[in-house]
Amino acid sequence: MDKKITIAIDGFSSTGKSTVAKRLAKELGYVYVDTGAMYRAVTLYMMRKVFVSEGNFDKEAIVRHLPFISLRFEFDEDLGYGHMFLNDENVEKEIRYMEVSQQVSKVSAISEVRKMLVEQQQEMGKSKGVVMDGRDIGTVVFPDAELKLFMTASTEKRAQRRYDELKGRGDDVNFDEVLQNVKDRDYMDSTREDSPLIMAEDAIEFDNSSMGLDDQFEEVLKIARDKIAEVNS
Repeated sequence: MDKKITIAIDGFSSTGKSTVAKRLAKELGYVYVDTGAMYRAVTLYMMRKVFVSEGNFDKEAIVRHLPFISLRFEFDEDLGYGHMFLNDENVEKEIRYMEVSQQVSKVSAISEVRKMLVEQQQEMGKSKGVVMDGRDIGTVVFPDAELKLFMTASTEKRAQRRYDELKGRGDDVNFDEVLQNVKDRDYMDSTREDSPLIMAEDAIEFDNSSMGLDDQFEEVLKIARDKIAEVNS
């Protein structure tokens, strides 16, 4: 039986990391972990407590309430990946709202939040055979991952993808708002003190600005299979 590897997929928001990671995990028979969903779930909890809003950010209260948060993924056989559960509530839809997107970078910049979630992510992936996507998987969560990919695309292209996704879901958004959100998240993710978004030295940079989802997936799948073959040779 082939040895399984750890696949870390990092990159900017709206580069299609999760979409590719889900398909890749399903094709390889690996476990998929959406770390972004974990940060979004924590953010949703804090927004519901009104510790985080457009004009309010109570860091002390956020840290104080972390012990009251329970996160888990419940696997969906048909989809091939898990839905995010926050304190036993399926919040997969709610965590994707634009309001959460506007606050998640601020919450995820808190060291105590990152420490809690990184520990959970490392536990999820310790048996290998995992595809995990996020912002610091190859640099912090799994610095020894056998395969690291860093996804990127132009700001405008990423904003258009995000806008199309939100409109397709029925959300009332405008393109300029989405574009500004992408720019804001890029800045916050790249400049935060704790685990900023940077490309690992041994990561493969993957610019998908001009690629469709299928072409992107096929190329990533080839890279993954080549690495698995190399590890098992």
